[in-house]
Amino acid sequence: MNWITNYVRPKIRSLMAKQDVPENLWEKCPSCSQMIFHRELEANHQVCANCGHHMRIGAKKRLELLFDEGRFKLEKLPDTPADPLKFRDRERYTDRLKRARASSGAQDAIQVAEGTIGGQMAVVAAFDFGFMGGSMGIAVGNGLVRAAELAVERDAAFIAVPSSGGARMQEGVLSLMQLPRTVIAVQMVKDAGLPFIALLTDPTTGGVSASFAMLGDIQISEPGAVIGFAGARVIEETIRETLPSGFQRAEYLLEHGMLDMVVARKDLHETLSRVLKLLREPAPAGDVVNLPSAKAPAAKAEPEKAKAPSEKGKASGGAGNGGNAKSQGTRAGAPGAGNGDAHGGASGAGNDKAETAGVPANPGKAAAQKAQAEREHGK
Repeated sequence: MNWITNYVRPKIRSLMAKQDVPENLWEKCPSCSQMIFHRELEANHQVCANCGHHMRIGAKKRLELLFDEGRFKLEKLPDTPADPLKFRDRERYTDRLKRARASSGAQDAIQVAEGTIGGQMAVVAAFDFGFMGGSMGIAVGNGLVRAAELAVERDAAFIAVPSSGGARMQEGVLSLMQLPRTVIAVQMVKDAGLPFIALLTDPTTGGVSASFAMLGDIQISEPGAVIGFAGARVIEETIRETLPSGFQRAEYLLEHGMLDMVVARKDLHETLSRVLKLLREPAPAGDVVNLPSAKAPAAKAEPEKAKAPSEKGKASGGAGNGGNAKSQGTRAGAPGAGNGDAHGGASGAGNDKAETAGVPANPGKAAAQKAQAEREHGK
């Protein structure tokens, strides 16, 4: 009976026993509640194929997506004190750090790496929301400062990928001091003439959004990312008003000018490659082409001004207004035949051309005077 007990019975039990199915084979989309097979989700970079919801990913996965062929070199970050304030709430801060480091495999919520993106040298500082909510403490501040220094040393672009709930409360004021430190680090990169790109992911809030995250030369975000300072519920309770639909979402911020573009996760590498190429390898300036100037329109001929009164008109003691060129003038002392009003003695000659040529202004009267003179001479 040993062969039945030792061989047959275990075989029957193995066939009839219920096989345990791993719980992580299927994942539920938090947006549309669709069940997604883990391999399909992994192939789609943790993006729901049904509704396009972008799920959160770790810092290492982020670096693999951004760098060329997923190849990069991690930078060793400076050592920091584990618990400078000896903080304790429901449990000790050191215990929280140990648990977060064991689950993520990283020393803190940030990883800094260097490599190429589209053939351009770049330094990327990526946050991991899984490490205490991506909160920014001394270690994260040191990581961002080191990333900025490395970008200047390598003459490379600096790309920050925040995914954080804000400052780390367990480090108190030391955490708040990281806000100006990160701003100075970004300014150091800009002073070196290097581009700083902020790639905002879900979520980017609190002290992180109040410091370096909003200082990018180019602001990019993933679809649907929550970006803001205070939470929507806190804002509604403070202002006692209902916030508009989609408030603090990436698309809302893009519409209101806070972002330059919203890019799907699968297109991030291509978009960053194109942007870095434009910033680091600007096309040569084109030749200046002088356009032919339009000819100025010909000036209209001004009407010829009326000539000044003749010397005879002046000698008569009155300069009339010879306004009608067709009227005939008279010699000095005779009544003016022109259109002008008489002033003093005789009016001015209306026809200056006739007087200038030596022709009497009144040919009929001149002939009569000549005949009278001849008769008197004959007597």
